[in-house]
Amino acid sequence: MGVITYDVETPSPIPAGKLFKALVIDSDTLIPKILPQAIKNVEILEGDGGAGTVKIIHFGEGSQYKSVKHRVEAIDKENFTYTYTINEGDVLADVIESITYHIKVVPTEDGGSICKNRSIYKTKGDAVIDEEKIKEGKDKAQHMFKAIEAYITANPDY
Repeated sequence: MGVITYDVETPSPIPAGKLFKALVIDSDTLIPKILPQAIKNVEILEGDGGAGTVKIIHFGEGSQYKSVKHRVEAIDKENFTYTYTINEGDVLADVIESITYHIKVVPTEDGGSICKNRSIYKTKGDAVIDEEKIKEGKDKAQHMFKAIEAYITANPDY
């Protein structure tokens, strides 16, 4: 098994608490509302949203994938951290065993925040991950992040 790790930091004018709420706490309903072509819905298979919760995400009509299953590993609402692992779904293809995401939203002095995201890809055997597919996934995640920012900006009472 191989392991590939990527770190991405994205600055945002949105305060950390509000951004974390949108990215993590409300994401199961918020993202299908603002990007239905990307995510159709999220179904909780077991758990209450905390550590140990298992979800299946059904992608929208605009996606080349059908669904993924992920497990919440940890969530800390006070420190704005969230960890989850994708361990099933067509997005993994035959080369990836799992992808773990560590998200931390850090407040900045100017009232905004920085979203730090570490992605850890574990491959099956000696499989090689297509770098273009990873770039594609990062681009889609960035698009979703910007859509969430735009929604919060357009809805200041959120």
